Amino acid sequence: RQRGERLMLVRYGKMGFLGLFRHSEREISPTAEFIVAHTERGLEIAQILVPFYHPRGSCMLSGAAVETYCRASGNNYPFSYDGRFVRFATDQDLNEQRHMNKSAREEMRYCQELIERQQLPMHLVDVEHLFGGDRIIYYFMADGRVDFRQLVKDLAQRYQTRIEMRQIGARDEARLVADYETCGRQCCCKNFLKVLQPVSMRMAKLQKATLDPSKISGRCGRLKCCLRYEDVVYNQLCKKLPRINSWVLTEQGPGQVLETQVLTQLVKLRLQSGRIIALAVEEIQKRDLAPPPADRPAPAAPAAPVKSAPAAPEGVGSDEEAPPADAAVAKKRRRRRRKKKKPSEESSSMPASES
Repeated sequence: RQRGERLMLVRYGKMGFLGLFRHSEREISPTAEFIVAHTERGLEIAQILVPFYHPRGSCMLSGAAVETYCRASGNNYPFSYDGRFVRFATDQDLNEQRHMNKSAREEMRYCQELIERQQLPMHLVDVEHLFGGDRIIYYFMADGRVDFRQLVKDLAQRYQTRIEMRQIGARDEARLVADYETCGRQCCCKNFLKVLQPVSMRMAKLQKATLDPSKISGRCGRLKCCLRYEDVVYNQLCKKLPRINSWVLTEQGPGQVLETQVLTQLVKLRLQSGRIIALAVEEIQKRDLAPPPADRPAPAAPAAPVKSAPAAPEGVGSDEEAPPADAAVAKKRRRRRRKKKKPSEESSSMPASES
């Protein structure tokens, strides 16, 4: 950009592209809202965002602020410096644009008929007819590459203008046709988001207590873009919290971390006494302590006194008066008793005829 040139910040196109366009107007009416601009795509109706901008005039944004905004948005931010201001849009220009928007419905209907007739694996999303009439852009979704050469040929033959087919994803589809989200506000991708950066499940797990798909998914069926807004803050808050199952030192003594709360910055602890408390993270004095030694086992109970054996009945020999001291000796004594009882048992079992 040349020093001292006058620039105007505008938004144009269905995708909401931004551009900093050159102009030569010294004064701009505060009621001016739309202009006719020449962009890289052709003549278009653009909406004025910052009505007057140059280094020595009354301006709402400085050049450094605009460049900082673009750098922070990334290299893929749809920002253009190549356009130029043509004239302020008149009522006739706006009426012509509204007429083209109405004719775009018929163009979309005819294109849908051709898609069904040619059995193409594609889903038509929206149509954009530029103000100059020299280009019609069709936005569609498909799982893979689609051979639409015959489709483009038929459309160009009917409308006698340049046809452009642009394949988009689910997030861009929501940007074109979505309206309002579950939060009650207009979809971010349609309102102000220009670069749809990826959102991971890690962000959802960090911020949501539940992973219900109906609560964390947006209009496009993907994870909500707003999960990315607070990811940096959540990561900073998580770094302040101790690890689960680690030991920390508090005024009430050492305790083991059972649970943590990210937003409230509370820590749930179990003290050595078994008591469970909740403290703010600022009340923790030391972290990552060594686990305290385990409690010593209780001393074993004294053995019960051995009871003396009962006195032997009359008629029993002296060898059976005391309990045997050894298992082998006891086994021999049992064997002797069986031998003594065996003859008497045989005589009692003899039949009466033989006796």
